[in-house]
Amino acid sequence: MNPKVDFYFDKEKKWLKEQEQLREIVLECGLAEELKWGVPCYMHQKSNIVLIHSFKEYCALLFFKGALLKDTEDILIQQSANVQAARQIRFTNLQEIIDLKSVLKTYIFEAVEIEKAGLKVNLKKTAEFPVSDEFQQKLDENPDLKKAFEALTPGRQRAYLLHFSQPKQAKTRESRVEKYIPAIFEGKGLND
Repeated sequence: MNPKVDFYFDKEKKWLKEQEQLREIVLECGLAEELKWGVPCYMHQKSNIVLIHSFKEYCALLFFKGALLKDTEDILIQQSANVQAARQIRFTNLQEIIDLKSVLKTYIFEAVEIEKAGLKVNLKKTAEFPVSDEFQQKLDENPDLKKAFEALTPGRQRAYLLHFSQPKQAKTRESRVEKYIPAIFEGKGLND
């Protein structure tokens, strides 16, 4: 156990017992424990394997390359259509975790083997993401905007494309595009 991670569990209220059980299981698999993104993250030779996190309705074990796991028990969940590599196993009570202990260890060991083998998830290319009509119109009208957008990292481009295409109403899509044009010109990402 890494004492730096204890603060996470000390502040946890709703899912404390469940997350402590998950922590115990993961540590029994020989992974190193760190605090990343404000949550416990478990690594094999500096490569992220799994993390523990909680939400209002559940706590979860998130596998960074979960899309590559065999999922023989059909328990992995893709959080949203936009999540390409990660998969979660969700829990709403302690007994679920206890009942799945051996399965969880199997999944963790498989995730470590995937990392050791150097396997990678084939991610969609930025060009495969839809471009909202509102943003495409701005790109067509303003070559400097197009150049600035193309100069962004692929991750920043994808974040903008997803953000601009999410709203159902054209008016909302337009306002999002207008709001972030200055940031694109500054080379900043959506959350910079």
